[in-house]
Formats: sequence, C-alpha cells, structure tokens
Amino acid sequence: MGQNARTEKHPMLNPVVLLVMAGLLLGIIFFFANLTTPLAIVAFIVIGVTVLLTAIDMFSQLKAGHWGLDILAVVAMIATLAVEEYLAGLIIALMLTGGEALEEMAAGRASSQLDSLINRKPTFAHMLDGDGVTVHRIRINEVKIGDTLVVRGSEVVPVDGQLRSNHASLDESSVTGESLPVTKQTGDDIISGTVNSTETLQMRATSTAADSHYSKIVQIVEEAVHSRAPMVRLADRYAVPFTIISLIIAGVAWWYSGDPVRFAEVLVVATPCPLLIGAPVSFMGGMSSAARANVIVKDAGTLERLANVKSAAFDKTGTLTRGAPTVARIEPVNGSVRDTLQLAASAEQYSVHVY
Repeated sequence: MGQNARTEKHPMLNPVVLLVMAGLLLGIIFFFANLTTPLAIVAFIVIGVTVLLTAIDMFSQLKAGHWGLDILAVVAMIATLAVEEYLAGLIIALMLTGGEALEEMAAGRASSQLDSLINRKPTFAHMLDGDGVTVHRIRINEVKIGDTLVVRGSEVVPVDGQLRSNHASLDESSVTGESLPVTKQTGDDIISGTVNSTETLQMRATSTAADSHYSKIVQIVEEAVHSRAPMVRLADRYAVPFTIISLIIAGVAWWYSGDPVRFAEVLVVATPCPLLIGAPVSFMGGMSSAARANVIVKDAGTLERLANVKSAAFDKTGTLTRGAPTVARIEPVNGSVRDTLQLAASAEQYSVHVY
C-alpha cells in the first residue's frame, strides 16, 4: 500500500480519514441503537468513498507495475456491504485510510529532511579571474577543478577544495556534526556544504559540483528516502500469492458453509493493513529521526540490520557521551599523580573541549 507523499500531512487533518472516523462513530451509535437503516446509509457512503479512492490509487499503482494488498481490503469492504456487516466494513475502511495517512505523514517527514538538505545546497559560486582582482558570479555546475573561488562571510562553501587564504574558520556542523567552528590553515582541505565565518576566504576547487562531498550526502539521503528495507520488499513480493490464497480460502469457506458471511469474515481477517504499513512507517520514521539528529542512513535496510548489532565503537569525544566522564585510574609517565592532575587542570581551565 503506500503512496509517495512529498508533503507532510497529519492524519487527523486528512478529510477522508475524518469522514471515515465520523462514519465509524455514527455506525457504532446506530449499531447499539439497533438503527439498521441509518447504519446502512452511513456504511454505503463511507465505504463507497473509500473503495472509490482506493481503486483509483490501485489503478495508478498497477500502471506503474506495483501490486499491493489493497485489493483484499477493497473486496472485504464490498463483501461486508453485501452481507450487511456494516460495522466490520467501517473498521476496515478506518484501518486502510488511517494507515495510508500515517504512511504519508512519515514519508512527508523524511522528505522534508531531504528538502532541507537540498535547500542548503549551494547554487552559485564566486570565481576569481586570472588578474587576482575581478570576481564574478557563476553557476555552481560551471565550477571546474583548479578554479580559484572566493567564499564570502556566512556563505556556504560551494565545492570541495583547498584553502588558499592564510586561515579560515568554518562551521562544519551540517556535515560532520561538530558544533564548534574548525580552524583551517593554507593548504588544508575544506568541504562543500560547510559555512564560512565572517572573513572572506579564497580556495582552489578540487572537485566539481556533482562530485562534491555535500552533493554525495544529498544523493545518499535521497536514495535512503526512496529505498525499501528487505522486510518491506518481502511483503510486496508475497502480495500476489497472499491475495490469491486468501480469496480461494474465502471462496471455499462460502462454498462449504453455504453462508456468504463466511466469505466476508475470511477476508476481514486476512486484510493485513496494520502489518503491512507497520514496517514502512517504522523505517521512514527512523530515517526521519536520524536525519534530524544529523545522522545519515544510507538505506532502510541498514536500520533493519542494526537489530543484529551486538557491539559498536565510536570515535570523537562527545558523540555519545554526556560530557561528564569519570576518571577510573591515573597512571603518570613522569611525576606524581598530583602533578599530572595539576597540569591537566591548567590545560583545561580555558578549554571549550567536552570535559
């Protein structure tokens, strides 16, 4: 099931979901009040709208070569109307529309993270001419390796390169996660996507825009958003046989019992909407949360493989620590423990390093 949404939608604001929820609430009231006719009218309206919209989406998915299990839900809802099991049909409609709305919301959140990365991607650069004085603005895809570029204060570094200025201070938090500005010297490598401080710098381009570090990050995130984990692909792979087997079992139950209600009951039980949307929503939500924390997940399958990880090693102080490590043992090479602590305290007195 599932639609590729590019905008975030809250399921409670989806008009179809609101219609189905209101219909189910009225259906429950009419059911316990033994008002069969109003219940039937509500069920036919709500389920009819749901079936129509789902059928339109199914048709577009089939044209794209994708087969889902929505057909089971559609047949089950139609069967509940035929055997007058209106409340069961309304519940299936809520599962179907509510699940799709949740999936759209998760996809929208992941897409918004991708959009924020794309919006930060530089679109132009300032190139320094051979005279060493004239600077003119060019499109970023016109930058060639070896070009001398000028990056003004608070501008984003357009491509990877080497620093030509004596020094520079760069904010690399969007790329490396380092919150403190990083000081660079002449000849040091600088990464695209980082932000220059207040001083203008000169750099020599060592990559094109397409091969730059930041472009690769955007590409990885884009692939991750559209990737599907092995668990999700497995559900899609067995959609066709599962649908056929469920319909056969439902038909046999009807034939054996002679009661068409059995056909509807089997399909209601077989409708796996909550199970199928659970995996995509979980993976999309996981990638979205990781992106907000500046953690780039290469593909959805990576999150699934994390379940089998027994141990992990991390470099860089402050990545996972809370900034309050405990000293377990002091082994000085020269001098006493007291002298070592005194030297360490003196060095850290004005340091901004995590301690």
